[in-house]
Amino acid sequence: MDGNSDALTILLTGASGGIGSALAHTLATRGHRLLLQGRNKTALEQLCNSLPGQHRHQVLVADLCNRQQRATLVKTCSDLPGGLDVLINNAGIARFALLADTDDVAMQSILETNLLVPMALTRDLLPLLQCSHRGAVINIGSAFGHIGHPGFSIYGASKSGLHGFTEALRRELGDSQVKVHYLAPRAVDTSLNTEAVVGLNRALGNRSDSPQQVARQCVALLEGRRSARRFMGWPERLFIKVNALLPFLVDTALVKKMPVIRRFAEQNQVHGDMP
Repeated sequence: MDGNSDALTILLTGASGGIGSALAHTLATRGHRLLLQGRNKTALEQLCNSLPGQHRHQVLVADLCNRQQRATLVKTCSDLPGGLDVLINNAGIARFALLADTDDVAMQSILETNLLVPMALTRDLLPLLQCSHRGAVINIGSAFGHIGHPGFSIYGASKSGLHGFTEALRRELGDSQVKVHYLAPRAVDTSLNTEAVVGLNRALGNRSDSPQQVARQCVALLEGRRSARRFMGWPERLFIKVNALLPFLVDTALVKKMPVIRRFAEQNQVHGDMP
């Protein structure tokens, strides 16, 4: 990629996480300029220093759940000489727990981080994206936003909401130059997965993808000509369709697995595992 003519300026939230780091390396290798957002300055700087063309990139330390810090980040983007081309809403948190074991603080944190923040950040950056001839928003969702899975009710609700937001925004901006994409990975192999989550996936035979595979799919969306949504993994794509058409079949299958899900959820609760 020609760094002068084809490079995009991309704000990547949650950059130092497993998917974020893979995305950063993939995008930097293609010559794009990255604004790396996260809360851990040391981790962000280490990531930035490891990227190709590190001088092109910028670290933005901010807690996106803090309105003032989010406003400062938006102002930084507004002051960029070349403007902003792409927003990738990748930052997110998950918690594996039964609803009875999920308190108000956890609920609020998950819903705010995974749903309200992407909505607010997209709204605030939209004027900048509309000034770009290649403006785009990519929202990173989850298969659990389309298949209600026991133990992930709050997380699934947040990702389901993100999909609904993305779909409406895609139509709302359909007569503009800004493309709106949605990517829903299945389970992803990252260090953020607790032992209980790894054990659950193994016990249920759930397959997973690497962060690099997610990053490649994200880049494919970015380089596409039209707004699009993409679901990763087989048979997960099939299950999503079955769940939409014949949800009682999925109900029956998952209810049979509840003893296993409950056992690992209790293990997770004992260890107090929450990102």
